[in-house]
Amino acid sequence: MIRVLLADDQPLVRRGLALILAPDPAFEVVGEAEDGARAVALAHELRPDVVVMDIRMPVLDGVRATEELARTLPATRVLALSTFDMDEYVVAALRAGAYGFLPKDVSPEELIAAIHTVHTGEAAVAPRLLTRLISAYVRAPARPRPVTAAPAGLTPRELEIWQLLAAGLDNAEIAADLDISVSTVKNHITGIFTKLGVRDRAQAVIAAYESGLVAVGHGSG
Repeated sequence: MIRVLLADDQPLVRRGLALILAPDPAFEVVGEAEDGARAVALAHELRPDVVVMDIRMPVLDGVRATEELARTLPATRVLALSTFDMDEYVVAALRAGAYGFLPKDVSPEELIAAIHTVHTGEAAVAPRLLTRLISAYVRAPARPRPVTAAPAGLTPRELEIWQLLAAGLDNAEIAADLDISVSTVKNHITGIFTKLGVRDRAQAVIAAYESGLVAVGHGSG
């Protein structure tokens, strides 16, 4: 059973999320928080597996609450929520340690799938939505890094995969583009994460834009 803490400043939203999860025996809603500070306190008390965290809340916003949880309770994973699918706070939350992001108008099925994904330690962000967000809100250096200058000891193949990942391709699309297997792509991505010192796909894409490896606006559709 996945233990879930719901954090949103609107009681109606919290109740709606709880009603979505209640019928599914895979979930147990262990608590509700009306602001980020309360979410952090309850997370320490209840030790949920996943916190569904609204980004914009009073007292302590969802970004700072996510940062605190990533630092003090790394086993508790945050799924960020926003009213808008294009929100600069989403990038800040992913940088702070959120494992995924959903706009609040998603279907119940999408919410349930995202919580399962985050619980396994994978990033729950649609690749092309992620690149749209990052290309809109991440500031890249004025002078992009030459693609031949591989940071962190990346091999030429890893550099190539990192660029494709940052352009919004999923693993299957990268495999097709490079004519290699999906399992090979996954192995390379694991190596990329380790060398870059990032935790997941979202942070790897942010790093690509911040390094100048991918130009702002590239892959945003």
